[in-house]
Amino acid sequence: EVQLVESGGGSVQAGGSLRLSCTASKFILDDFDMGWYRQAPEHACELISAVSSDRSPYYIDSVKGRFTISQDNAKNTIYLQMDDLRPEDTGVYTCAFRRRGLNLEIKRRRCVGGWTPPYNYWGQGTQVTVST
Repeated sequence: EVQLVESGGGSVQAGGSLRLSCTASKFILDDFDMGWYRQAPEHACELISAVSSDRSPYYIDSVKGRFTISQDNAKNTIYLQMDDLRPEDTGVYTCAFRRRGLNLEIKRRRCVGGWTPPYNYWGQGTQVTVST
């Protein structure tokens, strides 16, 4: 069974930093799509950042210049470096992964803007809390 294991969440003061990790067991980071979603209290989930094997990274406007997505192929891990954190960044951050070219079950969620892309796996989520 493939799993996405997330880590790195926590509580910080505004202006602080956290680095989230999402490790995909079994699959290598080849021909893939991956996204980081945030679920804030009383808000719909929204895509914060995404990376694919053949596209430039994507960031929602509110995190541009503060968050950086990167990958370590040797560790099958995607990172989300979050700097200059703000209280509005608070929420549960969940990674989602799609391995292209394989006939895998599709799992979508309803988020801001409609249904998410056809990911195959979702992580359990990690809490990020930013205080003033």
